[in-house]
Amino acid sequence: MDMHFYEPAQGHGLAHDPFNSIVGPRPIGWISSRDAEGRLNLAPYSFFNAYNYRPPLIGFTSIGRKDSLANAEATGEFCWNLATKALAEQMNASSASVAHEVDEFELSGLTPAPARLVSAPRVAEAPVSFECKVSQIVQLQAADGRQLKTWLVLGEVVGVHIDKTLIVDGAYDTAAAHPILRAGGLDAYAEITPGAMFKMMRPA
Repeated sequence: MDMHFYEPAQGHGLAHDPFNSIVGPRPIGWISSRDAEGRLNLAPYSFFNAYNYRPPLIGFTSIGRKDSLANAEATGEFCWNLATKALAEQMNASSASVAHEVDEFELSGLTPAPARLVSAPRVAEAPVSFECKVSQIVQLQAADGRQLKTWLVLGEVVGVHIDKTLIVDGAYDTAAAHPILRAGGLDAYAEITPGAMFKMMRPA
């Protein structure tokens, strides 16, 4: 193979930075939260994933001090909501850069539904939601020790909501929800469909 090599600190030498496209598709951290005064916020994060089984931990990364980070710090709670193909336009609308007092639920035409164990609402239209309590907030740093204006918010999943139609023979059917994922660039997304699935057992 004829490899293109670059050092990120020196630039990538391409028309577009390939990093986000290579590490992908990435799950979308569609985070709903409430500030200390009760105002609602809803925003998608492209740096998101699951990090532990027991207790279940998920995390999203805020590049800059965004409202979801501030709300998680203030209340210690947030919800994650599954972004699906059917909700793609609403998810995208909730990504708009708007003033703190703007309610992205209203902006995107979505319904805030009460959670059972946290004060943050979940997205009623989302087929899956996690209620989370903040376990850690970590300011990231570079290899040379420089602190970055980037924070990883980790939350313990304390409550799970799943549309019962997605549970087949006692197992969650990932593809049936048609989740969407970030696939690099400013506008690239991917959808998980039944045809994209395959099975492979781990070695014993």
